[in-house]
Amino acid sequence: MTIKVAIFGVGLIGGSLGLCLKGKPGITVVGHSHRPGSLNRMIERGVVDAATASMEEAAADADFIFLCVPVGNLEEYLRKLNELPLKPGCIITDVGSTKASISACAETCSRPGVHFIGGHPMAGSERSGVEAASTLLFENAFYVLTPSAGVPEEAYLRLEQLLGYTRAQIVRVDPVLHDEIVGAISHLPHIIAVALVNQVCDYDKDNGLHRMLAAGGFRDITRIASSDPIIWRDILLSNRDVLLSLLQDWNREIDGFIHMLEERDGERIEQAFQKANQFRGELPERRKGAITSLYDIYIDVPDHPGIIGQIATELGVQHINLSNMQIIESREDVPGVLRLSFRQENEMERAKQHLHAQGYAVYL
Repeated sequence: MTIKVAIFGVGLIGGSLGLCLKGKPGITVVGHSHRPGSLNRMIERGVVDAATASMEEAAADADFIFLCVPVGNLEEYLRKLNELPLKPGCIITDVGSTKASISACAETCSRPGVHFIGGHPMAGSERSGVEAASTLLFENAFYVLTPSAGVPEEAYLRLEQLLGYTRAQIVRVDPVLHDEIVGAISHLPHIIAVALVNQVCDYDKDNGLHRMLAAGGFRDITRIASSDPIIWRDILLSNRDVLLSLLQDWNREIDGFIHMLEERDGERIEQAFQKANQFRGELPERRKGAITSLYDIYIDVPDHPGIIGQIATELGVQHINLSNMQIIESREDVPGVLRLSFRQENEMERAKQHLHAQGYAVYL
């Protein structure tokens, strides 16, 4: 018996899901988009077996429906699907980074024989669009599922089994608890990064040295401030109540540092850093999480023509995929520093070993 999987929104996440499922025994993948250009791209990229601009055609007889559209559009799509003649036993799931609101919407428009199970694959990339789709995107990542109490265990297990093709680690979490946790480890950090960058941006209006000297570490710790504004507008508004509570806690943390500095309380400052140092040291290093990891190495390079091309050629000959290159510093009186970025950790390790063997000074 053929299993039909419909994917609405075939970009990075939807396209990667398509690649994980397409070609597997007894599975047919159909992609949906309202835009003809998107339909052509998903077919050309080979992430689906068929593509259509019709919601009815995509959803007809589907055993699984994945909503991979932006968070702000999820409820609209869910309501439209509820008006269609879906197959009995059909499972609808999503990939949004907030779960409470969409789960509540699913409860209000539920119907017998159709089950909604919220989903959140904690994987991403610095690239976007179906062109960036990869079968490796979800590998070793946490994939959170948030079924409501009314979802039959049989339906949950069917979805879990299907997602086994992603090679992700499935984690079952309550929708409200999910939003509280992800709010703290992902949404709040994005707010803090944006606020910090905007604060320095305002200082830079009076003194351009802020922009010039805010390189290296400052750019690295605030990289998530470059996230898509529209996507993050919808995410933050979707998790509004959780974030308001988290920001109150954050304000108390900052007030604590203000008090330490006012009182010149060096002991408490030291204790705060020690506490953070210990907890951060206990965090897993080699797992994909809510915030996409970067795999970077740095190389000291002499300032002479052709050196950048030579390094890129060295990696190309070894079939090592390079994501990005950046010259951080290059002056006549000091060696340049070249940052190489990779999408996969194993690519970074291979590059580090090869370049070191070629005599380059390589460091993390």
